[in-house]
Amino acid sequence: MLDPKVKQKIIKKFRTHDKDTGSSQIQIAILSEEIKLLTDHLKEHKKDFSSRRGLIKKVNERRKLLAYLRSIEYDNYVDISKKLKLKYTAPKVIEATAEAQAEAALLEAK
Repeated sequence: MLDPKVKQKIIKKFRTHDKDTGSSQIQIAILSEEIKLLTDHLKEHKKDFSSRRGLIKKVNERRKLLAYLRSIEYDNYVDISKKLKLKYTAPKVIEATAEAQAEAALLEAK
């Protein structure tokens, strides 16, 4: 369980405006801290399967929130990923030059 003082510090650090307490960024940051605590706990108590199940639930919830944030506000997704030192995926950018488009058109015509 996360200490309320730690939770308030996280909220102050990641909020988007003064009254923000539940945005995706804050939820991701809180989940990340809880994941760290559970990971440390499981290193010591290897057979605590109830906590392991909780850890898996939190990791999946964070993954879903990150996917949502990535689809809605990519810049915020990258920013929070860097702040929390999480791996993140770059957008797939397909740059087709005029030459490449002309070659593709020729191949389709044949």
